[in-house]
Amino acid sequence: MICNYYSYNLAFRHPFTISRGTKTHQPTLIVELEHQGLKGYGEAPAISYYHIPVEKMIADLEAKKPFIERFALTDPSRYWHYLHHLLPDNPFLVCALDIAAWDLFGQMRDKPLYSLWKLDPARGPLTDYTIGIDTIDKMVEKMAGKPWPIYKIKLGTPDDLAIVTALRRHTDAILRVDANAGWSVAEALEKIPRLAGLGVEFVEQPLARDNHEGMKILYRQSPLPLIADESCVREEDVENCVDHFHGINIKLTKCSGITPARRMIEKARSLGMKVMVGSMNESTIGSAAIAHLIPSLDYVDVDGPLLLKEDLATGLEFSAGKVSVTQRPGLGIRFKGLFSKE
Repeated sequence: MICNYYSYNLAFRHPFTISRGTKTHQPTLIVELEHQGLKGYGEAPAISYYHIPVEKMIADLEAKKPFIERFALTDPSRYWHYLHHLLPDNPFLVCALDIAAWDLFGQMRDKPLYSLWKLDPARGPLTDYTIGIDTIDKMVEKMAGKPWPIYKIKLGTPDDLAIVTALRRHTDAILRVDANAGWSVAEALEKIPRLAGLGVEFVEQPLARDNHEGMKILYRQSPLPLIADESCVREEDVENCVDHFHGINIKLTKCSGITPARRMIEKARSLGMKVMVGSMNESTIGSAAIAHLIPSLDYVDVDGPLLLKEDLATGLEFSAGKVSVTQRPGLGIRFKGLFSKE
């Protein structure tokens, strides 16, 4: 195989704010694996609070490039295992390479990924559309500008209840709340029952990822389902979420790719938990990897291409929450890049 890579700094349509801060661009790394004229693509967006910038991904890729390229791709799961040991401190890069390997393997087998996994692309949940933290007027304006059946509302501010109350006046859509670990136990105990009264479907990551005792309290008392995000990063975290959360939100980049994500889905199912796969503001490349998993999920958040002003590929269609992939093999995308890199 031949491995190439491209880095981009993709602009958001609106400044994207969560409880941890605001960003106007999403740095991302695209990897390309080529074999006998076929090219597979994968993506890993850089997230500042995980301390793996694009520069580190590139440095690690360059350092291990001969080893990355020498593997004979007969099974993407075996390749992931090889990469996992080759790059133990860089799950983001492993994710990008794992997605690219699945894309390439699907093309080698002339099947889309959903077909390889025996999934029905007509089935599965609708994606939500994320409304980042802003003034209430701006959040209402963003929602009005994107009529959608499900909204994920970013919270973690002193005005959380006022925000959801105001948004509810303007829509009958399903509302989900993501606190991004922004609440204390006392705040969560006060806010969650009132959010339930506003018709919120579930609450994602209310407390800090290591507040296990607090989550036990919330799990016993919450009238709404609680979904783990920051508390469920790796495969071994799934079991630890039992009796703390009602479900998990898997992020491909954080768990290191499609291969471990599929195992996490199976494990969560065996433990009676709901399963979601979420976005880290990926372009269509990383989002397509999520989209092929949709038939196996209860919830999905795959709105990255809708939040970005610029995209790097074609191959996904969004219609009122329904995400459609093409019937082309692998991810089914066409990488186009940008006319100019920022």
